[in-house]
Amino acid sequence: MHVAVARTAFWRNHGSVADGTVSPDPAGKAYRGPGITVWWDRSRCEHFAECVHGQPDVFKPGRAPWVRPELGDASDVAAVIRRCPTGALHYRLDHGPEEAPKVPTSVHRLSAGPLLLRGDLALRTPSGVVRDTRAALCGCGKTGNLPFCDGACGVNEPLSARD
Repeated sequence: MHVAVARTAFWRNHGSVADGTVSPDPAGKAYRGPGITVWWDRSRCEHFAECVHGQPDVFKPGRAPWVRPELGDASDVAAVIRRCPTGALHYRLDHGPEEAPKVPTSVHRLSAGPLLLRGDLALRTPSGVVRDTRAALCGCGKTGNLPFCDGACGVNEPLSARD
């Protein structure tokens, strides 16, 4: 596993580029609301539930669709998404800044789980480099989604099925 810290601001595979232009949408399923689009990447979600606790009307497991950004204020929804430690959730505001990476980059090791990273990240994966501001990397070596934690060691208990 290789983790590199990049020198320009970006997120996911498709985030902003250094010249200020906006590139294509992030990976995952898009949910549109007034003033914001939210993307959820199921393969990265490890159910830390920051979204559910922060905006329970917007993020509600078991409801279809489980993400309803129209039920919250766009800036409040964006603030909660920035709390997601895995990088499974991303957003783009219609009229506002993109997520700024943490400076300096931080790494936090959970006692029985993943490494939580925040900053300008460039993560080498089997399918290429993933650029992001947040990630939960596997700490046990059992993941099927290298280098990301997928809960294979049983460290994370899912909340419930999601659409």
